[in-house]
Amino acid sequence: MTESTREDTDIAWLTRAIELSRLCPPSDAAYSVGAIIVAADGRELSRGHSRQGGDPHVHAEEAALAALDPGHPALRDATLYSTLEPCSRRASRPRPCARLILASGIRRVVIAWREPGTFVENCVGVELLREAGITVVETPALAAAARAVNAHLTGPAANP
Repeated sequence: MTESTREDTDIAWLTRAIELSRLCPPSDAAYSVGAIIVAADGRELSRGHSRQGGDPHVHAEEAALAALDPGHPALRDATLYSTLEPCSRRASRPRPCARLILASGIRRVVIAWREPGTFVENCVGVELLREAGITVVETPALAAAARAVNAHLTGPAANP
């Protein structure tokens, strides 16, 4: 796959994840996030969004990972697309999303934007993943679209 083809593929899947984030029940205390796990051959393996299934604490990456058998053979070569940087800390669950991704065996993550300090200061999800050897691709071309879903939380100052 050429670099431009891979970038086009990343943008297409991340755009779908942004559409998925619009399904999140509104919250004044958490971002609306969509996540999709895609196999190396281009098949969608699973998807999830924040607060899916009526659980006010479930995160998008967590929901997408929970939909798969933890030993699924395609995970190692899969890409996880998330509209927001995977969390590195959380109060509602024992394991943050960055740690869940590490445990899953996924080796590539594509995000639209980094988590601002609204709820968690100094999120280091990207750094945790990269330190573990996971490829993390930031897609600034879609950051504004991902932030727009959360405009009620971020306000115009955080949405350049």
